[in-house]
Amino acid sequence: MTNGTFNLESPAGFRGLQPDIPVTMYQRHLPHWRQKGATYFVTFRLADALPQSKQLELKRWRAEWERQNPEPRTEQQWDDFARQQAIDVERWLDEGFGECVFASAEIADVLSGAMLHFQDQRCVTYASVVMPNHCHVVVKPRGEWDLEQILDSWKGFVGHAVNRLLGRAGRLWQEESYDRIVRDEEHLYRVIQYIGNNPRKAGLPKDAWFRWIHPDWEEAGWGFRDPQ
Repeated sequence: MTNGTFNLESPAGFRGLQPDIPVTMYQRHLPHWRQKGATYFVTFRLADALPQSKQLELKRWRAEWERQNPEPRTEQQWDDFARQQAIDVERWLDEGFGECVFASAEIADVLSGAMLHFQDQRCVTYASVVMPNHCHVVVKPRGEWDLEQILDSWKGFVGHAVNRLLGRAGRLWQEESYDRIVRDEEHLYRVIQYIGNNPRKAGLPKDAWFRWIHPDWEEAGWGFRDPQ
């Protein structure tokens, strides 16, 4: 694959969006597309990562969008909606609102470890970046496991573990996650560099950059490329 400034072979195990395999869609607050065997880019956040004012702003924006885009809505309309909301939410998340429990290396390690615990069994995690109040991951479910089951497993284990470490109870995670099927190698490259740059963009010190890339991908040239 060639993209102006680089030339990379498709990394081992990656499979993008396939035109000959059915895609299903469901929606809650956000739309979610699913395809058997696909690779996903997922962002999930802590329950307290957005202040109430921003949550209300999202609800108002959703209501206005629905008014301007009456049913039946096309996939492209839903895609545009999800993209714009993700941009806004990511900017707010990087402001560091909430308790930001993953600013602690010990607690960030719990999440990083959970995402690799069933590696090559339930899923293959290819890249992850743990931010103070949210997480990015590139992951491909395996076998009969679907993305929802994998995310629920991670969130459930990490929620209990973090509450034990902090000596408390209660909900840790925002229930719904943002996810996209990674379309192709060019899209994948942009995703990896985008999430890899998130700690720098948010102004975090280097000792708080909790990033991981699959060793096979790193060796093949698909690692994070930091500005010099």
